[in-house]
Amino acid sequence: MSRDVISTCPICSSELAITRLQCRGCGTAIEGDFNVGRFGRLTREQLTLLESFLRARGNAKELERELKVSYPTVRARIDALVRALGLAEGMPIGDEGEDGFVRSGESAELRRDVLERLARHEITADEAAVLLRARKE
Repeated sequence: MSRDVISTCPICSSELAITRLQCRGCGTAIEGDFNVGRFGRLTREQLTLLESFLRARGNAKELERELKVSYPTVRARIDALVRALGLAEGMPIGDEGEDGFVRSGESAELRRDVLERLARHEITADEAAVLLRARKE
């Protein structure tokens, strides 16, 4: 039975690594350290929004009707999705809640710095998580 891959640990919320891939046809297995890719890191809610966005062919009015939310809510959720996919170059970084809304009041510069250090492999995902959690306290 096939299941969707999860990208975060259900215990500590750290990023999970894929370590083995296997062909269903011939059984060939490849072991290593693989990422889930940008779409694999999306939450279920973000994937649902992406599917709705595609179904509506990017029409915000249609999304408003389908999701039964206001235009500003649609925009906020799309902006959060764009950031989650790493496509937000130049877009200010805010904190997104589980509902996809952008939260303000947090230090966007600090978050950006932590994420850039992580991307350059200067810190581990665990260290980044600790830094990001610490600034919320």
